[in-house]
Amino acid sequence: MSTAEGNREAAGPVTFPRVPLVALRCPLCTTEFTLDDRALCCSTGHSFDIAKQGYVNLLGSGTGDSKEMVAARAEFLAAGHYAPLASLVASEAARDLRRDALVVDAGCGTGYYLGSVLSRAPAVSGLGLDSSVYAVRRAARTGVGAVVWDLWKPWPLASGSTDVILTVFAPRNPAEYHRVLRHGGTLLVVTPSSSHLAELRRYVDILGIEEDKLGRLDASLTDFVLARRHDCEIELTLSPRDVHRIVHMGPSAHHVRPIDVQEPVTVTAAFVVSVYRHV
Repeated sequence: MSTAEGNREAAGPVTFPRVPLVALRCPLCTTEFTLDDRALCCSTGHSFDIAKQGYVNLLGSGTGDSKEMVAARAEFLAAGHYAPLASLVASEAARDLRRDALVVDAGCGTGYYLGSVLSRAPAVSGLGLDSSVYAVRRAARTGVGAVVWDLWKPWPLASGSTDVILTVFAPRNPAEYHRVLRHGGTLLVVTPSSSHLAELRRYVDILGIEEDKLGRLDASLTDFVLARRHDCEIELTLSPRDVHRIVHMGPSAHHVRPIDVQEPVTVTAAFVVSVYRHV
């Protein structure tokens, strides 16, 4: 049986990183994978092709962010606007990591934050999960294991196989955090704070931040203990083009009206980085 994405490409050197491969499990029967002729194959005969860009689609389809949303995010992040946040995430995630540790970015997008962690801790390995084919395709370019998957479903990972989970502005699945993290592992969650991009609201009707977001986050993680929490605020001066990118790279892109911004706008990007230990 094959749920490969599209036809196999012409012969060439396509592979998949070793440590993520060891942790992955077949989503149809939960058995281990082996790398066989440009595909991930399990012992019961299920096979998933490795795309020419290096990622694997275990979902069978892509339901996440559109090509335009992913392009806007890639351009905005490449400009370095969120570099201080990426640096904080990397320093917190890389603390006390053993060699050959596995960092899973759940909702990896383009792989920007996972790439920052791996640049800080080059001896560890990374696996990115995202439901957008367009995002995972870009993440694979960074050299991580990249998999198309729906985070609301049980993850195609072995229990206790992961040392660190990153969740940066992504859907949260506490049951899977508990299952796939090793005991004592780290869960790092990034959420926007109530003042995030508040200045933009005079120009565009972007989505608001839920009340008591942190309290509900802590309450949902019953198998974890909060170890550290950091505020991260970044003052940005955004061109009209960057305003368009920051609005259209997230959920607001689905409903926002045309943006009337003619001059640079100064805004504050405000985040909370919460670090939990698995108990």
